[in-house]
Amino acid sequence: MRGELRRQLRKWGIGGELVCVAELLVTELVANAVRAQAGSGAAWVGVRFVVAGGRLRLEVRDGSAEVPVVKDEVEEDAECGRGLVLVDALAGGWGVEADGIGKVVWAELAVVGAV
Repeated sequence: MRGELRRQLRKWGIGGELVCVAELLVTELVANAVRAQAGSGAAWVGVRFVVAGGRLRLEVRDGSAEVPVVKDEVEEDAECGRGLVLVDALAGGWGVEADGIGKVVWAELAVVGAV
């Protein structure tokens, strides 16, 4: 998934630190999608990347209706709970949209000069 993201960003002329940030964001969103479906027996995740209007949009679709939330406090030794804090801090915006089957969680980054 990260390799495919890197290849697509290269095609769009996007490089540098933005690639690293985009990889981190999509990795966190996919991890949350997998975690939200744990134990459901039919876990699936779809990923989509779009550049439009000077924004890179990273979308992760899954079959769970569980809406992710940013936790105000996470215990120091907790194994999870920090991913959306990172997404919230690094993305120019993010959100959740129901899609009738599950949801799409998206994050956006500003890009300059992308094709």
